[in-house]
Amino acid sequence: MKKLVFAGAGSIAEALISGITQNRLLHGSQIWATNRGNGERLDELNRKYGIHTTYNQEELYSGADAVILAMKPKDAANALGQIGDYLGRETLVISVLAGVSFQTIEQASGKPLSVIRAMPNTSAAIGQSATALAANARAGVAEKELAKTLFETVGTAAFVAEDQLDAVTGLSGSGPAYIYYLVEAMEKSAVEIGLDRTLAKELIVQTLIGAAGMLSKSEKTPEQLRYEVTSPGGTTEAGIGILEQHGVQEALVACIKEAAAHSGKMGNTFSCEPKQIGQPQ
Repeated sequence: MKKLVFAGAGSIAEALISGITQNRLLHGSQIWATNRGNGERLDELNRKYGIHTTYNQEELYSGADAVILAMKPKDAANALGQIGDYLGRETLVISVLAGVSFQTIEQASGKPLSVIRAMPNTSAAIGQSATALAANARAGVAEKELAKTLFETVGTAAFVAEDQLDAVTGLSGSGPAYIYYLVEAMEKSAVEIGLDRTLAKELIVQTLIGAAGMLSKSEKTPEQLRYEVTSPGGTTEAGIGILEQHGVQEALVACIKEAAAHSGKMGNTFSCEPKQIGQPQ
């Protein structure tokens, strides 16, 4: 690949730019970026990673092998309408827009495209994202391999069917926030039972790292691992009893289902004036 373009320059774009350049998949000079109008942000990315930035769309998209749609959802409809005029039939479009379908992207751009949708999470910032990918029928093996390689610079990546992406969004896309919410509660309880907040955070974080390591390396199910910690009549059993009393597991299930459903609703509210696909622009 000779030229990769980011339409959008927020945190996910920067995480990918950082991962791609640090892993030497591409040199900064092969990466271009733009945004709606925050020139200071573009200057920052230019200084940090040596990438090209511009608001000249012809210069931006000319010769692009792949374009990553990473703008804010509210700007997507307008941006896609403009970008479509510059995309070649061989350009791979990679979208990180939650809930926005292949069909919607093609309609908004006004032409048939090879599209791959990606759902990373914010842990991409430290190279630990869990990213799900889905490809439309026009995206071939080479395009799929390219997209997977790009997202593996910021964590793990795997393909799913498009109709599973909303579920992935609710599970791993929003997942870090659920963990942070849990840690908030653990820190609050630690202070209330007399522990220093700084020490409590260290203990909680290491506990999470250890538990994640056990889940990753053990062939046992989460339920089996939990039972091994839960001695009859012990402290863990007492604590788990309170969680069950308050329906915490059921609440988490409902939480993920609601987030997944909302992802689908976001795609349905995506508004644009669709162009006629296949018509000259």
